[in-house]
Amino acid sequence: MAYSHVNSKGQTYFLHHKDVMLKGGRKQTIYFFAKEVKAGALDAIPANMMVSENSRTGLPLLKKKA
Repeated sequence: MAYSHVNSKGQTYFLHHKDVMLKGGRKQTIYFFAKEVKAGALDAIPANMMVSENSRTGLPLLKKKA
């Protein structure tokens, strides 16, 4: 079951990840939220990360814990 987050506007988003190759040849994992479950959905939030929300749009974001 994919991790889901309901924002302040009542919309449900699901957490996903994707491995991308940067221009310098370094591989990096990106995390993003989508309204539908797609390939790359995660079951839980990665360690030392927390969910925050964009105050204007309500889109959830992942941030590192302080």
